[in-house]
Amino acid sequence: MRSSTIEFSIKNDNPLKLQSDCVIIGVYEDKKLSDVAESIDTASTGYLSSILKRGDFDGKVDTTLMLHNVPGTESERVLLVGLGKALDFCEKQYCKAVRASVKALVSSGASKAITFLAELPVKQLTIKRKTALLIEVSLDATYKFDAIKKKKETSKKSLITLSINVTANDVREAKSGLANGLALASGVSFTKDLGNLPPNICTPSYLAEQAQLLGKKHDFKVKVLERDELKKLGMGSFLAVSQGSEEPPKFIIMQHLKGRKDQKPIVLVGKGITFDTGGISLKPGSEMDEMKYDMCGAASVLGTFKTIAEMDLPLNVIGIIPTCENMPDGRATRPGDVLTSMSGLTIEVLNTDAEGRLILCDALTYAERFEPSAVVDIATLTGACVIALGHHASGLFSNNDDLAKELLQAGEVALDRAWHMPMWDDYQSLLDSNFADIANIGGRAAGSITAACFLSRFAKKYDWAHLDIAGTAWKSGKEKGGTGRPVSLLTAFLVNRADSSEK
Repeated sequence: MRSSTIEFSIKNDNPLKLQSDCVIIGVYEDKKLSDVAESIDTASTGYLSSILKRGDFDGKVDTTLMLHNVPGTESERVLLVGLGKALDFCEKQYCKAVRASVKALVSSGASKAITFLAELPVKQLTIKRKTALLIEVSLDATYKFDAIKKKKETSKKSLITLSINVTANDVREAKSGLANGLALASGVSFTKDLGNLPPNICTPSYLAEQAQLLGKKHDFKVKVLERDELKKLGMGSFLAVSQGSEEPPKFIIMQHLKGRKDQKPIVLVGKGITFDTGGISLKPGSEMDEMKYDMCGAASVLGTFKTIAEMDLPLNVIGIIPTCENMPDGRATRPGDVLTSMSGLTIEVLNTDAEGRLILCDALTYAERFEPSAVVDIATLTGACVIALGHHASGLFSNNDDLAKELLQAGEVALDRAWHMPMWDDYQSLLDSNFADIANIGGRAAGSITAACFLSRFAKKYDWAHLDIAGTAWKSGKEKGGTGRPVSLLTAFLVNRADSSEK
């Protein structure tokens, strides 16, 4: 669907003797040069210093200045990248500098470049992590989705070769970081691609096909359950959501089994509503096109599986994706209907637009058969979570504080943050029903919390966490498109689990 714009490699070269289209170096605020910039300044008899003294470049984060034919160098160009204040230079500033440098590079005439940004000292970051981040940020900055456009976007060149320069002692670790960065970027891009596809292409059947292709390519098991099999399993809640659509529902099970045979698996469950009209409780027409993103939980599970497969992560991971459309039809579920879930609990449907929890509850019950060490579901579940947290953090709910802490820490490491929300028993009574065991909504107040409380009723037999990604999975407005979140968080969580299991 999308071709990479950058080809990466690891180098250990002298910046003064490089025959390249462009050398990328950092400059701090207050006219302070990085170590590599100092060496170029010395070789050019103060050429860079003179530019800074004249005030042509201030070194602030997100700024760049392209120089041509710098004395003392054999490169055609030298790109100065602002790093901000040296004392404040941390992971976030590093990522901003990388993003700014790549954007300046792709808009220039350079096709072959070398960056020295990975050599910069960044608080608490190893060379492996710096290299991986450079890859991830670079590919995110250059991501384009034009697979279904007749007129493709044109650029000055189709491919940039970007070498990452490190010290001789760091080459091995940097190469490991390169591999990890490419794997994560691959999964994130795949997740974006799936979300950005229109709903007439990205149907439940399409998601099932993509899972099967992924399994075939990376040699992991994939099984797709059809409507008749779901009926036999008693998934009345999931099937009720799908019954208003012409598109058949699919229940996808993926198995990445690279851990020890006695290792209990981690189960990822992704909400896969490929289009959400709200059903009979119809949504307003404004911005309903964005409801194609209601399968981003499913897309993030697929993207995470792509990443861990490319990493060959030594861990047992199960992916479960219930996927269907939520459409209004003569056969569609009505407000007031009572459904029987796979667990046997009956559910009164008060609002058919609260359908995500209705498909997830049966998937959470199905997950019991794997005797998991933990289950994490990922869903664009509630608008209430967007009101609570905006677009910066995903909402995190859990029945186990240690699991919640693991996920929060993974989010911090991956720069893909979540926030731990309350799920006290006080909220459970809001889901009381006069006619069934549970209602599918609890009213406007604490909407994201009562949605999590609903799911918790079906996750009592294992450690469970729920990520509400309604505010983080995609952007609206001019930059409308999938973000690929929370693939980075999930990957960091799984990598940490794999590392812990080997100790």
